[in-house]
Amino acid sequence: MNLQGKHIILGITGGIAAYKAPMLVRLLVKAGAEVRCAATDHALQFVTELTLETVSQNKVYHDLFAIGNDHTTEHIALKDWADLAIVAPATANIIGKMACGIADDALSTLLLSMRQSIYICPSMNTQMYESPILQRNLQTLKSIGVHIIEPKSGFLACGTNGAGRMPEPEEIADLVCNADDEQRLDYAGRRILLTAGPTYEKIDAVRFIGNYSTGKMGFALAEELADRGAEVILVAGPTHLSTHNPRIQRIDVESAREMHAAATKAYPECHAAILTAAVADFRPDHQADHKIKKASADQDMTLHLIQNPDILASLGRDKRDDQRLVGFALETTDGIDYAIDKIRRKNLDFIVLNSLQDPGAGFGHDTNLVTIIDHDGTRHPGTLKTKRQVAADIADHLVSLL
Repeated sequence: MNLQGKHIILGITGGIAAYKAPMLVRLLVKAGAEVRCAATDHALQFVTELTLETVSQNKVYHDLFAIGNDHTTEHIALKDWADLAIVAPATANIIGKMACGIADDALSTLLLSMRQSIYICPSMNTQMYESPILQRNLQTLKSIGVHIIEPKSGFLACGTNGAGRMPEPEEIADLVCNADDEQRLDYAGRRILLTAGPTYEKIDAVRFIGNYSTGKMGFALAEELADRGAEVILVAGPTHLSTHNPRIQRIDVESAREMHAAATKAYPECHAAILTAAVADFRPDHQADHKIKKASADQDMTLHLIQNPDILASLGRDKRDDQRLVGFALETTDGIDYAIDKIRRKNLDFIVLNSLQDPGAGFGHDTNLVTIIDHDGTRHPGTLKTKRQVAADIADHLVSLL
């Protein structure tokens, strides 16, 4: 079982099966996940806050307006942090709230805000579980993509035998792990073009003009899209990174002109393109095929630079009505104004803006902080996340346009 690097919210509600929650937390942590518990007040009558904090090594979220919360909108911050949520046990009360969109406490408000995968484990008396109202609510949740982990039949706390017993923590952890390996395939049947990494513009046989891009953001996007079913054409500049998903077709290039040729050739057969590469705007007008020697110690060298083709603008001019085009902008000043202008000039559907002024964002980091800006100027500011999480946000935004 492997949930390495996953961020999981465990929602706990007020059923007797809440006593199993600490063991479920331990199993998820052992599988590599980081777990944060969100509990109702009734849940904390069955299992203590101290126990949950000890096994998860994180604070328990249970009060929507607690002074000690890390954020003023804790439910949104937790939603942004999470990869998925499990509600175990899930009482009839929380199931009814979720089905009807009621958000009147910390857990129900958090669940209403989530767009990530949610797994619920109904746990209650058999007569409650078999209630037509409860079954209708479960069907409503299934219809909107909530995963139901069916209860077991067995001896219940009320002293009877029947359906409604929450599965053991080991079974829940295994089910979530296996389901996570079969992520939603909302990009199935789509072909997406990606560019990533830097370009190198040769001066001579040993020197070049380049930049600090590593390609991490583009490669994270490639893996995210491929994991969700896309056929990805990845045009990559010089980088040490490797790809893993077999649905990624990698084309390695070195210069901006090579990247331009590969991208313009691939785009007509693609549903969308996301251009993350840090392409050199200029190149030397002459590239020597040998190492240029200096004639004397005090000799200067002058390079005459000419413009490279603008890949994003080229694709924007050729874009059909049935295609989508996404650009990236890395700025140090006036980022919003420049990004909005870039959307207009290059015919983009949206742009992803990040700044070198934000700690943990930009070249070389494993994290990023971006703002997605739509064609109409609408802004979707993000928080500092791993680049894979940012990739998921971008993929979520693009799939709604496809």
